[in-house]
Amino acid sequence: MSNRREFLKTGLMGAAAVAAASQLDITASAQTPSKPFELEEITVAELRAGLDSGRFTSQQLVEMYSQRIADIDKQGPAINAVIEMNPDAMAMAQKADQERKAGGARGPMHGIPVLIKDNIATGDKMSTSAGSLALKDAKSPKDSFVAAQLRKSGAIILGKTNLSEWANIRSSHSSSGWSARGGQTKCPYALDRNPSGSSSGTGSAISANECAVGIGSETDGSIVSPACSNGLVGIKPTVGLIGRTGIIPISHTQDTAGPMARTVADAAALLTVLATVDPDDAAAKDSVGKAQDYLRALDPNGLKGARLGVLRKYAGESIKVDALFADALKVLKAAGAEIIDPVEVATFGKFEDKEFQVLLYEFKADLAGYFKWFGPSSPMKSLADVIDFNNKHAAEEMPYFGQEVFLQAQEKGPLTTEEYVKAVADCRKFSREEGIDATMSKHKLDAIICPTGTAAWPTDLVNGDGGYASSSTLAAVAGYPHITLPMGYVLGMPVGISFFGRAWSEATLIKYAYAFEQKTKWRKAPKFLPTVDAKA
Repeated sequence: MSNRREFLKTGLMGAAAVAAASQLDITASAQTPSKPFELEEITVAELRAGLDSGRFTSQQLVEMYSQRIADIDKQGPAINAVIEMNPDAMAMAQKADQERKAGGARGPMHGIPVLIKDNIATGDKMSTSAGSLALKDAKSPKDSFVAAQLRKSGAIILGKTNLSEWANIRSSHSSSGWSARGGQTKCPYALDRNPSGSSSGTGSAISANECAVGIGSETDGSIVSPACSNGLVGIKPTVGLIGRTGIIPISHTQDTAGPMARTVADAAALLTVLATVDPDDAAAKDSVGKAQDYLRALDPNGLKGARLGVLRKYAGESIKVDALFADALKVLKAAGAEIIDPVEVATFGKFEDKEFQVLLYEFKADLAGYFKWFGPSSPMKSLADVIDFNNKHAAEEMPYFGQEVFLQAQEKGPLTTEEYVKAVADCRKFSREEGIDATMSKHKLDAIICPTGTAAWPTDLVNGDGGYASSSTLAAVAGYPHITLPMGYVLGMPVGISFFGRAWSEATLIKYAYAFEQKTKWRKAPKFLPTVDAKA
């Protein structure tokens, strides 16, 4: 596994910035909430049952989660995961309650609160800013496809989560979980540790029980990495399974939204709601007929007969993580899986540098496309406008790191440039048909497994991210599905195990992840400790 800093230099979109000491009080003593929270670790199924039985209403859920956010997000441990609350949430809850009473629930997420990342546009009173002050007042005149699907399902959009600003396409000298608009998010397991990014706010908030489930987005690592660091299940689906229209982009070849949750079943429920063909997303044409009810994949005996290949390329960075992975392999074998160890991807080293070039070209073009979609009220029209804004507001936007990646992207030409066209073709060839597909065919695999990454690193206000490893890049470049879930703890800090495979294999991966989860049940709620527990 590559070092975290190396990933950032080659385009990992799982990190962003650093915060002022006033925004990140890592010297505070442990501040575990003093009063019990009725909804702690509650599942979507339990919430649905409670709504059906009348144990509580959607309005009460909004009230309880809003109070939870007030208690631990803005005071107490002050994890700072939520960037904005939705003033329309209670009205949405009232509507959901009325519909349930009149005709029953629309589906598995009806009336259940959801937090979404602040790069996903909502046509309401909330801004969509990607954490940037340049867009702090940008209120979209229309919903993103994801927000529209949530509303259609009857889910309650409770608020928006902080993120690594611009999903970490601005600088390679940043530290995850910071944005100029939102400040620094903390990891709820140890407040001086980093929540990882760029879906850091979603990861921290859902882990801390500030909402039932949440939505992140990933270009390379931004769902699976914060899920790993925050003890969550994260699903990065095949690109195109979830529509991207109205999401502030980096790369149309790699971007996707995805669920983040405390259980596999919860993530599957949310994925079922989101996985619908988006007519305005070019990548969605290949997803026709692929979406399904992923709750049907929840089989506690699902590992029986599975052929799983161990990708040792993504191990060996941490003795303690490797020990947990060795134990996980024993669990998988005992559950009936056949383990092929090791397997190799022959094309490693042939696509990683080219990935970064693809992201630079696509970010410049796709960001302009997003502003055009937003419409005439967009405060920015191009990447050049954002660069100019940052220069004019450098004290607020660039107090700790610059925008050198923005500048590199701005220098790129159109998407017809030969360098770009060849880089895209090479990335697809070496990550897909000669990468994941070839490896799985050679060994007759059903999925590939590895550690998701190492444990969360200390937030560094001076040097930014470092000392972290991730397994996200292969599946990210391919645009193939990747699922992570907890496989244990290192000094009380969670780490994850990853399952990834061919395009559109989400149901298979969910089946394996669920079976592993039922055998281990590693997930445990965070305690908001000031630092890692050396005795854990």
